[in-house]
Amino acid sequence: FSALCLLLKRKGRINSLCSFKLHSDMDTEDGNVKYVLMGDGAGTVFEIDENSGDIHATRRLDREEKALYTLSAKAVNKTSGLDLEKASEFIIKIHDINDNEPKFAKDTYVASVSEMSNVGAFVIRVTATDADDEAYGNSAKLVYSILQGQPYFSVEPETGVIRTALPNMIRENREHYQVVIQAKDMAGQMGGLSGTTTVNITLQDVNNSPPRFPHSTYHLSTPESAGIGSSVGRIKAYDADVGENAEMWYSILDGDGQDMFNIITDSTSQEGVITVKKQLDYESKRLYSLRVQVTNTHIDRRFEQLGPFSDTAIVRITVTDVDEPPVFSRTLYIFEVDEDTPAGSSVGTVSARDPDTINHLVKYTIDRHTDLERLFNIDSNNGTISTLQGLDRETSKWHNISVLATELSKFELVPVFIKVRDVNDNAPEFAMYYETFVCENVKAGQLIQTISAVDTDEPLVGHKFVFSLSSINPNFTIFDNEDNTARILTRRGGFNRREMNSYLLPVVISDNDYPIQSSTSTLTVRVCACDSRGNVQTCSTEALLLSAGLSTGALVAILLCILILLMIVVLFAALRRQKKKEPLIISKEDVRDNVVSYNDEGGGEEDTQAFDIGTLRNPEVIDTNKLRRDIMPEMLFPFRRSSPLKDNTDVRDFINGRLQENDSDPTAPPYDSLATYAYEGNGSLAESLSSLESAATEGDQEFEYLSHWGPQFKKLADMYIGQESQRET
Repeated sequence: FSALCLLLKRKGRINSLCSFKLHSDMDTEDGNVKYVLMGDGAGTVFEIDENSGDIHATRRLDREEKALYTLSAKAVNKTSGLDLEKASEFIIKIHDINDNEPKFAKDTYVASVSEMSNVGAFVIRVTATDADDEAYGNSAKLVYSILQGQPYFSVEPETGVIRTALPNMIRENREHYQVVIQAKDMAGQMGGLSGTTTVNITLQDVNNSPPRFPHSTYHLSTPESAGIGSSVGRIKAYDADVGENAEMWYSILDGDGQDMFNIITDSTSQEGVITVKKQLDYESKRLYSLRVQVTNTHIDRRFEQLGPFSDTAIVRITVTDVDEPPVFSRTLYIFEVDEDTPAGSSVGTVSARDPDTINHLVKYTIDRHTDLERLFNIDSNNGTISTLQGLDRETSKWHNISVLATELSKFELVPVFIKVRDVNDNAPEFAMYYETFVCENVKAGQLIQTISAVDTDEPLVGHKFVFSLSSINPNFTIFDNEDNTARILTRRGGFNRREMNSYLLPVVISDNDYPIQSSTSTLTVRVCACDSRGNVQTCSTEALLLSAGLSTGALVAILLCILILLMIVVLFAALRRQKKKEPLIISKEDVRDNVVSYNDEGGGEEDTQAFDIGTLRNPEVIDTNKLRRDIMPEMLFPFRRSSPLKDNTDVRDFINGRLQENDSDPTAPPYDSLATYAYEGNGSLAESLSSLESAATEGDQEFEYLSHWGPQFKKLADMYIGQESQRET
């Protein structure tokens, strides 16, 4: 058995186009036959009633998911389980209905088209798809239409191509458009399903707008001190285009300021920057006029009829006055002056003027950093440069100084180059030091030296030296070669070193400049022993001594004797200067000028009872009952001492005064130093011992208190108390 059944899905319900029931010829209706379904979707999508053979679907069918199913069925004996018939195969085909709406590939499209495009210019193509069966009816036949974006754009119904619908759309008026496109199936008929998409369209810029100046005339100003290349001001033209279509170029067409100013284009801001081309002068011209043109750099020939793509404007520039520094008549000055010119002589004059409308007095000074030696001076009123001292060309041929011209707070510098002209003030001299010798066996007229000369002067016609001897010499003569050299020749032969080992030959050298300068240079000629060919063998004094018969050993012995004798003399002088020092005090009983010598030796660093260091630091805390333990006390009972004064103001004032003097002394050394002063304050325990204050009352003065000062003053007390008792007697 076999069967074909078609099922339709419509609105989620499953409907059978035919009633399908499997039935076997072996089925006697006794309930002993069982029907079994096998194949694609059996048991999941389709089920069979095993008793009746009815087949039905278990869930909703979707043709887009699976269009057909291939199944097979058979009849089986329930009791024995044996097949009653062979399996039969059949196909279930799903019939399509319009249950899918069209869908676009993108929810939103982005497109662009040039402004000023013609009608029908291509913009973009959008496409949609429908999952329904294209071969069955119109379920998948789509039609495109425009819902939003008219009348600017249109869409082709069959292809979905969007085109411009209006001519010459201008970006400057509107740049962005939003178009909504619909795709509908069923060929666009009523009841068809539809889908939409959005297309954002931008008009691309073209150079259809020429640049324009917002003003026909511009007014700018700049100070006359503005440097070359400095900015005077900016002007800007406006172009409704964007990008490279809005790029502009500025130029100067004409005007009386065409030679004084320039204009450049700022590529970033598209502004015309007017700059100074030449130095301005308020006093010469105060107002300039320029005619400036602006032009697009990229012109689209398709829109030349919309031009011209350029514009012009007038720019008036006013030059303002500033207080300018003085201006010299030259950029530099070159003067010449003779060397040895007396101080105060004029060298030259510099001149400067105040370029302002109101002329101020110009003062001249020399920049002393360029004239450290103070060789020159300048008249502050007329600019005349003069010498302060004589100039020497041989020391410096050129002097470069700077002159300042000042008016009010402004000044200007100018270089002044002063050339020192040469004057023949230097005599020629030997070009070098000559070591000249003559052989003992020389013959008369033989050349012994060729000499030359130099002169620090520089005559215009070159040097010309004349050589001669200061007097007739019996031994040598000179021959002038007339090429600034001369030859020294022997006048005789037979020189002897023992008679004369050297000769001094004065040579006079003169120049030919005016005034003529000459000098005498002395040439030392040594007499030497030579061989037969004139080669020098020796010129030394030792050779002469050897020739006299004195040996080298004898010379050494003489020198040693002289050295030993000198050492003996030095030793004897040192011994005589040595003296024995006598002691300051020969005997401890010797008392001079009331100075008593005590041979009292301290205990050293370990002795802490010999004296109280605290007493030296603070006399007010003296312990009068403490006695020394290293010597025998001379008193059995402690003496009483009057209390010192509580405030030694005079001593403190004295010390503070000396301290301030040393602190304020600019000649004091930069390190701590010790200054010792002998001063008796009013708080001294012994009071004043000066005889000047006690001269008037010496007869009435009592010295009994000295006996209370302790053993240190015992001898002093005995001396004065004894004298007092003698006077009383």
